[in-house]
Amino acid sequence: MPSRPDSGRVVPLPLLSNHSARRASATCKYRCGNACAHEAPNTSDNGYFGDIVESVLDRRGALKAGGVLALAVGGAAALSGTAAAAAPPAAAGGPVVPGTDFAPVAPNKEDRVTIPEGYEQGIVIRWGDPLVEGAPEFDFHGQTAEAQEKQFGYNNDFAGLVPLDGEGRRGLLVVNHEYTTESHMFSNYDEDNPTEQQVRISWAAHGLSVVYVEKDRAKGLVPKPSEYNRRITLNTEFEVRGPAAGSDHLKTSADPTGTKVFGTQNNCAGGVTPWGTILSGEENFHQYFGHSELITDPVAAKRYERYAVGTGETDRKWERFDKRWDVSQEPNEAHRFGWIVEIDPNDPESTPIKHTALGRFKHEGATIKIADDGRVVAYSGDDERFDYIYKYVSNGRFKPGKSAHARRHNSALLDDGTLYVAKFSGNSPPEEIDGTGKLPADGHFDGTGEWLKLASGTESFVPGFTADEVYVFTRLAADELGATKMDRPEDIEPNPVNGRIYCALTNNSNRGSEGNAAPDEANPRVGNKHGHILEFDDDTTGTEFRWNLLLVCGDPNDPGTYFGGFDKSQVSPISCPDNVTFDRFGNLWITTDGNELGSNDGLFAVPVDGPERGKVKQFLTVPVGAETCGPVVLDDLITVNVQHPGEDAEDAQHPTSHWPDGGDSQPRPSVAVVWRQDGGEIGRR
Repeated sequence: MPSRPDSGRVVPLPLLSNHSARRASATCKYRCGNACAHEAPNTSDNGYFGDIVESVLDRRGALKAGGVLALAVGGAAALSGTAAAAAPPAAAGGPVVPGTDFAPVAPNKEDRVTIPEGYEQGIVIRWGDPLVEGAPEFDFHGQTAEAQEKQFGYNNDFAGLVPLDGEGRRGLLVVNHEYTTESHMFSNYDEDNPTEQQVRISWAAHGLSVVYVEKDRAKGLVPKPSEYNRRITLNTEFEVRGPAAGSDHLKTSADPTGTKVFGTQNNCAGGVTPWGTILSGEENFHQYFGHSELITDPVAAKRYERYAVGTGETDRKWERFDKRWDVSQEPNEAHRFGWIVEIDPNDPESTPIKHTALGRFKHEGATIKIADDGRVVAYSGDDERFDYIYKYVSNGRFKPGKSAHARRHNSALLDDGTLYVAKFSGNSPPEEIDGTGKLPADGHFDGTGEWLKLASGTESFVPGFTADEVYVFTRLAADELGATKMDRPEDIEPNPVNGRIYCALTNNSNRGSEGNAAPDEANPRVGNKHGHILEFDDDTTGTEFRWNLLLVCGDPNDPGTYFGGFDKSQVSPISCPDNVTFDRFGNLWITTDGNELGSNDGLFAVPVDGPERGKVKQFLTVPVGAETCGPVVLDDLITVNVQHPGEDAEDAQHPTSHWPDGGDSQPRPSVAVVWRQDGGEIGRR
């Protein structure tokens, strides 16, 4: 049954303020190797806003009129196409923006997916469900690596839907499997002595799944047997392409050419390309590699340290079964992860690709915008405290169409272009950014920015770095240029309606702490535990942009929060934004990861233009211990990936969640689908 709000009117929503919503220890351990328990790997002393704000203010009058360089002092209202954004907030009970007309779900701690009144829900596919021919039914107590190679993988993060017909009735749902939580996958798991079978099951549970689906009025979205169905795992061969392919930094004993890699891992967010393929980001790969303390060369040691590659044995102990996970034995294997990978779901026989021209870091994902001149622009965030935002601009032009020829042509555009990293400047005097989240005198956190050129083809623009070094050790190259340290930049998406770019910055509890970067106008809070949403207007193929903060997340009753200027008594509380997407009206939809307000994570909708700009409404919540990921928002249905339900439990023998199967079942990461009971459009009544 759906949750039932008190009324259809938007009302201030209660907070569960007496509960700590910090991530479960198992999530921290298995997803990112307890990254937040360690010092951030970015120790560079980059320039901050306080150093450059005076020059920005001096330059303001000199900026060229017209285009992206015409910065109006009004901040958010100056973004192109956002005149309505400066309008006064709508009064409560006024017209509702199409796509957001639903009664918001209240924060809760229930072990289920809660949805608005008038909606239905179902499960598309669960961890272990048979996917390819010959796959057995899932047996929690009888898992094998051979079975998992043919079954839907474990923790599902990004999802993208590639249509197979003009009506959108049939499609290919492509899902990332970010990481494995062995203590919750196996009832007899000994973390000090995993078995080889358990390790091999984990290898097979990583990667991606391609699932043929059909819409169904009674069930939302239904998977079907198909030749399209496919599993991509840590045993799947990938082709390395782009300017660093064949680099000495990528060669191993298993692949002396540096052009072939087995597998992909820690695939977090992603995007569907205009040519019908999937781009997926390899994120927290560092934790899978151990024994970096045995590396004696100081240059190599610094590189491992900047990417937080571990010392000693790893938590999973994979290096006991394959030397590739031990950097003292295979020094370059870790360099073969951290890329944007491309999957062609339309061709089950195709070889997936790792694109080196987009740089190597902890990619949250990558999304594409086609510039006015036809060039392809890819945006990506490095999901680490104090790391950076990047973009890539192709040299060649996009070819419309989704034929095999068009897909090959457009994919190749990601191998020949220029890689940039972002540097932000604020509009306000430094003393007005006091770390509390209080708005500066001009009423906006906003400013300008510059894309700093890193490399193009075989040419490096970073002193002391070859082009190969820029691509393989992108973080160090960006440090050298003085890029702006951000609060965990995650999913970045272009809005198909207004053309602006939106980035989720999830949180950064270390902002402003001793020895770390102070708050600045783009990251304005000390100990930023709730995150914020960045909006910027980019001169797509150029090097300058304007930006503002759409949301400064948290409890609406906290004066250090901001909801686009909207009346904060009329919004849903939101914490730790992670993935973003858009509906056909251009409304921003946000999933959360690690809600610090005491409620389960959820999915939220917010208009970004007009009088309801900033009016956040919660559409659903996910079960206990789960993260909301990979939203797909269509006119008639929404899917979300429910990742790691019940991961707040001690282990598999003491489950705290029994979702999705209920009873005394083990929790299983799954794809959930929501649709209107009457078959109507989402968010319209």
